[in-house]
Amino acid sequence: MPGGITESGEPYSPFVGLVYMFNLIVGTGALTMPKAFATAGWVVSISLISFLGFMSYMTTTFVIEAMASTNAQLRWKRREQEEVHDSDSTSEYSDDDVVVRGRSEPETKPILSVQRSGGHVDHFDIVERVEMGQMASMFFNKVGVNMFYICIIVYLYGDLAIYAAAVPISLMEMACGNHSCSAGSVKYNDTDPCWGSVTRKDAYRVFLSVFTLCLGPFTFFNAQKTKYLQILTSLMRWIAFSMMIILALIRIGKDSGKGRPAVANLSGVPNLFGVCVYSFMCQHSLPSLVTPISDKKRVGTLVLVDYVLILGFYVLLSFTAIFCFDSALLHDMYTLNFTDNCDVLDIPFLRYFLGLFPVFTISTNFPIIAVTLRNNWKTLFHRDGGTYPWVRWLPPDLLFPS
Repeated sequence: MPGGITESGEPYSPFVGLVYMFNLIVGTGALTMPKAFATAGWVVSISLISFLGFMSYMTTTFVIEAMASTNAQLRWKRREQEEVHDSDSTSEYSDDDVVVRGRSEPETKPILSVQRSGGHVDHFDIVERVEMGQMASMFFNKVGVNMFYICIIVYLYGDLAIYAAAVPISLMEMACGNHSCSAGSVKYNDTDPCWGSVTRKDAYRVFLSVFTLCLGPFTFFNAQKTKYLQILTSLMRWIAFSMMIILALIRIGKDSGKGRPAVANLSGVPNLFGVCVYSFMCQHSLPSLVTPISDKKRVGTLVLVDYVLILGFYVLLSFTAIFCFDSALLHDMYTLNFTDNCDVLDIPFLRYFLGLFPVFTISTNFPIIAVTLRNNWKTLFHRDGGTYPWVRWLPPDLLFPS
């Protein structure tokens, strides 16, 4: 999710910041983690996810340090400008004029602020939200800034590609699968029929087209006032995750688990690597997340606790999955395992809720990421005067909708 839940910049406690970061990191990646665990083996999976989680934590601390340095640099520049302005204003008058002006004109600077200015000021305190693009423009040259935006754009394209695949897959499985309790767990092929002569692959393409036509036009608008929408999706997310973990634990506790996971399988490492990297991505949203925290003395500890909790959550979700379900029958989207197996969940409403859960949550985030991608493209090709050098012969709104 490209940004924190709060949009107004109102301060909140470190505990709330911990919750926001947890909700930000844990998302769609958690739904694909169990399949990757089963493919690579549980020992290899724990080792790799722990290493990548540590590297992501280190990168997060680097970004926070860059935010602090940026705030200090902006504060020093502002102070230098004020000193130059004060020196210019006082040089225009003689000493007598200054005395007369000081007696006749009202004070323009509060006494308390003057007294406080002599005290200790932490120039590295993160009080001003500085986005990643602004930091790149301050510390990098032109080539570095362009490379930064290219990296962000590639990540956002990958994010949108995952979302655009997850929603049609979930809809296709719900529309084409046999969800009667007598069916049991069945492994389908893409060429199996869905509706008469329409195969499952064709149904996927139909749902993909519908998804694109329905959510694509939102790219032409701006994503604002999404606080309550994100709160709603976060609530649905934790209801679904809690249900899946509890249901899997109940089945394992009854000694009815079908999973016999492998210890190690190096052929599954590439898939696991991609899932783990995506599952710890949060650095692009740190300015919106860290800046409103009221007490930043223990931000490093807060981030470390968050990563430890997230790592524990991923391991708990994946372990309950690989020991509850047969590894060969695990779906790419973990929620789909609860829609065609009544031994785990036999309540139709809850089965459809879990099966359609990715559709609801991803559909609300897709427009936000699409708008973010559009804005990064506009910034990358923007020049002074509002022109785009090599696309001047095309209307800008055609390439960069607004």
